[in-house]
Amino acid sequence: MATSIAVVIPTLDEERVLSRTLLSLRQLRFDEVVLVDGGSRDQTVTIAQGQLRGLSLRPAKVMAAERGRARQMNAGAWATHSDVLLFLHADTLLPPEARTEIERVMGNPKCVGGRFDVRFEDDRGWAWLISRLINWRSRWSGIATGDQALFVRRSAFDDLGGFADVPLMEDLELTQRLKRMGSFAASRATVTTSFRRWQRQGILLTILQMWLLRFLYWMGVPPGTLQHWYGTIR
Repeated sequence: MATSIAVVIPTLDEERVLSRTLLSLRQLRFDEVVLVDGGSRDQTVTIAQGQLRGLSLRPAKVMAAERGRARQMNAGAWATHSDVLLFLHADTLLPPEARTEIERVMGNPKCVGGRFDVRFEDDRGWAWLISRLINWRSRWSGIATGDQALFVRRSAFDDLGGFADVPLMEDLELTQRLKRMGSFAASRATVTTSFRRWQRQGILLTILQMWLLRFLYWMGVPPGTLQHWYGTIR
């Protein structure tokens, strides 16, 4: 029996990058595509409605949810019916073999989910080094971030109650819980994501900030407290 896969995309003011991401889904043959907007004030929703309609993705929908990446992804997940949930950031492009790779990984009944390797659009210099360190750290720790396009078996996601309702680190928190349920795969197939956050804040400052936030998270500082220091997560 074939494995059905739903793509869930949380958005907030993503008009600059969203069209390319939705176009890239055209050849990937996913069973459902759900975009969940958290109150965009730009043309994100209009773009999404036009692209999903134009690509003839069925079923595909654009819906609204209370702002917050975890809340948006939960709302999108619970609006789908597929066997596997793939959570995709609006600025991230999947590899051509994404569906085949997810089916291969999830063919192992002991596997509850997984993630892809990641690289940045301009795969040179700092961008090259940072992406390789992210992949190495993730493979070593078994923990993944949303930039790596997490995919989860629906039964496991439902059993866990979805993402925790936290403003930050929802991806790390979910993968921690998934690891206790079964195998969590580190696929070497690679997604390509934007380097905009690192460029906007400065590379070294962003590295230090992310290391500090994750260290404090592992030390037990509540995500709500970390959110005040981090500001926007998009």
